[in-house]
Amino acid sequence: MLDKRSDLAGPGISTYEKVDEILPSDYDSLLGRKRTQQAIYDVKEYIEKGLAKELNLMMVQVPLIVEVASGMNDMLDRDGSRTPVEFNLGLGLDEPIRASIVQAATKWKRWALKQFECEVGEGINTDMRAVRKDYFLDHDHSSYVDQWDWEQVITAEHRNLDYLTEVVRKIWGVITGAERMVMDKYPELRDPRYPLLPEELHFIHAEEILAKYPDLPRKERETRIIEEYGAAFIYGIGWVLEDGYPHEMRAADYDDWVTPTIEKDGKLMHGLNGDILVYNHVTRRRHELTSMGIRVTAETLREQMKIAEREDELSQPYHQMILNDEIPLSIGGGIGQSRVQMLLLRKAHLGEVSTTVWPKQLHEVCEKHNIFVLK
Repeated sequence: MLDKRSDLAGPGISTYEKVDEILPSDYDSLLGRKRTQQAIYDVKEYIEKGLAKELNLMMVQVPLIVEVASGMNDMLDRDGSRTPVEFNLGLGLDEPIRASIVQAATKWKRWALKQFECEVGEGINTDMRAVRKDYFLDHDHSSYVDQWDWEQVITAEHRNLDYLTEVVRKIWGVITGAERMVMDKYPELRDPRYPLLPEELHFIHAEEILAKYPDLPRKERETRIIEEYGAAFIYGIGWVLEDGYPHEMRAADYDDWVTPTIEKDGKLMHGLNGDILVYNHVTRRRHELTSMGIRVTAETLREQMKIAEREDELSQPYHQMILNDEIPLSIGGGIGQSRVQMLLLRKAHLGEVSTTVWPKQLHEVCEKHNIFVLK
């Protein structure tokens, strides 16, 4: 069992012997290769249209690379351990541009709301592609990441758990609707071993989960909750909990995880963000679909950067725009496209729905388990 400190980030799997152990031994894909590709794009179209309708979003172009000096790249956590791919570009320039491949468009999107002249209640959605080189590559973690990275303009009055919950419920309705659609269009996916997602999402704070399972590391606590409810949204990811650890490490400069929110049984709780997790009946494991949250204000940005000991980065252009109120207040998140496809199409591995580079050891394990990984 992982200890609490080592369980704060990453997939929680670190050897291919362990991957071999956790992959299903009785797996057989319900969809053939052609049908899988068709279903992928049916789900993609449904979700993009659904998000546009429910959250008033428009699809926009999104960068693959950003300038390092802009501070726009997503650093994913607050300990600096996941670094982006960087390189010089600009043949013939006296001073080449230092660029990095995005790890997510999280910070760029908030600035882009201003670029695309979005008003309150309007927002953007993107077909984001990214590279995250510092992952252990297992069944649901890839160095190639595809997300619906979305962002919506809000007001100060929207910065509360009620609005966050309302938005999460709308997203959940789109995902469950996509599942019903794909089951109707591809009836071979209907299998009693893999029940449908619950219509209702369970909402719970990370502090409450810790109180239920105080001795368990984070991922095991999450697993217990989703085994009980099937799917859950966990509030408050990033703030240090009662046991002295955050539920998970979370970057300090986009989601707001310091704002006091609710008090239960005399305990003050924090955080205007969270994750949707479901129980995957194919892999029989926890399955994260999205991370999202209400974004920081100038005040909470300063507080979180101080906690993370990253105050030196406040001079970067992105952070200065927040500190000077030059970009809108917003809510946003990233919904994993391949993660959703893997879940809804009853696949055992991300490599069945997305094409990227996997190590030889992973290919060998997948072949042993009758899993066809795209090349």
